[in-house]
Amino acid sequence: MIWLWILATVMAFYIKGLCGFANTLVFGSIAGFGASNVEITPVELILGFPANCVMTWTNKEHLKKKIFLPILLMVLAGSIVGAFLLKNLDARLVKLIFGGVVMAIGLNMLRKEFQKDTRKMPRPILTLIGIASGLLCGLFGVGVLAAAYVSEITENTTEFKANLSVIFIIENIVRIITYISLGVISFATLKQVAILLPFMLGGLFAGIFSAKVLNEAIAKKLVIVLLIISGLALVLMNS
Repeated sequence: MIWLWILATVMAFYIKGLCGFANTLVFGSIAGFGASNVEITPVELILGFPANCVMTWTNKEHLKKKIFLPILLMVLAGSIVGAFLLKNLDARLVKLIFGGVVMAIGLNMLRKEFQKDTRKMPRPILTLIGIASGLLCGLFGVGVLAAAYVSEITENTTEFKANLSVIFIIENIVRIITYISLGVISFATLKQVAILLPFMLGGLFAGIFSAKVLNEAIAKKLVIVLLIISGLALVLMNS
């Protein structure tokens, strides 16, 4: 059902352009009605790589090494540590716990938005979230906790999207190499990506344009709501 793949692509990457993340959640939720995870994941991964490059280039003026470099190192470390831990971990339990953490962070951020509370999280807690986000991203390719971390330390949604996209670019490269070595990415995968690429670009640029005309306060609340929904989805899918 190619129309289902097209719908998933347009919707997922519209959200990507608008908020900077959650495309994996949207894509998997829609495409999952007609395909299996082994078909969906490599297609979304390869489509996501150029999307992250576009997002980074579009917002390049807002890149800050002090924001993206620490969490990038944590993600890379998470990939290495994850290779050793994955055999001995209950993946569902880990995702369940991390999903709850993401929801708690999102709800706290939403509370601060409505109460006009500008206080940042204590540095030790923020560091723990960063380490956990690196593990989650490295173990399972799930970037929602990284999004929560970056959202907490950036000043606006443009800065958030720029620095998060750089992190996702490196994570994408690591996973693409891993998938190729495991034979998960096939010629059929690349053919599907070629068909969906124009729809990805259309959805992405529509989302980027929408973000430019959207009020900054509304855009930030939308990012926070998506964080909460993403955390809830992790909990529901693994409970």
